Amino acid sequence: MSKRFLMAGMALALTLAACTASGGNKVEVFSWWTAGGEADGLAAMVKVFEAKYPQYTFENAAVAGGAGTNARAVLATRLSQNDPPSSWQGHAGQELIGTYVAADKIQPLDSLYDSEGWKSVMPAGLIDLISQGGHIWSVPVNIHRANVMWYVPATLTAAGVTPPKTWAEFLTTAATLKSKGITPLAMGEQWTSMHLFETVMIGSLGADGWKALWDGTGDWTSSDVTDALNTFKQVLSYTNADSSTLAWDKAADLVISGDAAFTIMGDWAEGYFKSKNMEPKTGFAWAPAPGTDGIFDFLSDSFVLPVNAKNPDGATAWLKVAGSKEGQDAFNPLKGSIPARSDGDRSLYDVYLTSAMDDWKSDTVVGSLTHGVVANDAWKAKIDTALGLFLADKDVAAFQTALAAACTSDGACK
Repeated sequence: MSKRFLMAGMALALTLAACTASGGNKVEVFSWWTAGGEADGLAAMVKVFEAKYPQYTFENAAVAGGAGTNARAVLATRLSQNDPPSSWQGHAGQELIGTYVAADKIQPLDSLYDSEGWKSVMPAGLIDLISQGGHIWSVPVNIHRANVMWYVPATLTAAGVTPPKTWAEFLTTAATLKSKGITPLAMGEQWTSMHLFETVMIGSLGADGWKALWDGTGDWTSSDVTDALNTFKQVLSYTNADSSTLAWDKAADLVISGDAAFTIMGDWAEGYFKSKNMEPKTGFAWAPAPGTDGIFDFLSDSFVLPVNAKNPDGATAWLKVAGSKEGQDAFNPLKGSIPARSDGDRSLYDVYLTSAMDDWKSDTVVGSLTHGVVANDAWKAKIDTALGLFLADKDVAAFQTALAAACTSDGACK
């Protein structure tokens, strides 16, 4: 064997070893985007990534299940085994700060924000939300609105009803719909009931009352909370009996078919309706969830750089695309969300999304419970357990006691 051949072989072996140690050219990205418009949006952003960084191979590690309920369970197992993906999707706010930052599972991204100039195009309030200890911890790719009531205009016209503006109006409208054989409100599995819970609470307590529950200045045992919980109980009586067996998009299908009049879901539902070839305002329409006009209940999907990430260079390349104008303008019009950046191209966004852009700037902004903004995982888990019991027994007093206890044990009431 010649010396030159031997040296070439050794170089190849070292290269392969280095690739193996760093994860090679594969970039494994973990998300829960598998339905309708969200999968389309991810595919569009992947195309941008592949065009910009052809040296890397994107591996879609999405796990089906709305709000990440299934994906995050799989992720927790992998992190416990020190086997993180290259990057994963999480919700901006306490879901990331109170869980993964606290456990030293993700790396700060200050230098990336500096090199990409993101501090000048990301809203300061959003950067504050994803920061702690003087460091920025994730790259938000979008802004979603949670408090949206979706419907098909033809269904409401045939039933002779209009979108209710308050929860009291909803209960009256719901009785009319039920008498006509139409399910008033389509709901899915338990996380969608938490989504409904938060919109009823916001619509009953108002923005300040909702915020106070999460910063320690509110009282979970107050009569106002009791009244809101009683309203929630009444609203649940007008949902579909098979809700526990349905994913959020299957609940939306009940609205599409005319079997149900409304569903309350974040504006990723807009992407889903469009994926069914429905046109905004004519095929489907929307209104703020009852009692929430002028309030923007927000969440943001973000990506992170794990400690011990597979292929950290490839992961950083993915984060650059996620935070870029090109990446966000490819992703969000299909996902049914607006860009986290302030310089998105409005011409790419439809009538609903441009209205959401305007509302994001003008409405009172509050954070979502269901989607990781206001409560850490431990606090949210206690609330979810209490909610599951309430869905079974409808005991308002017991539910309220459990909510107050959760705030004391794991939340802002400590």
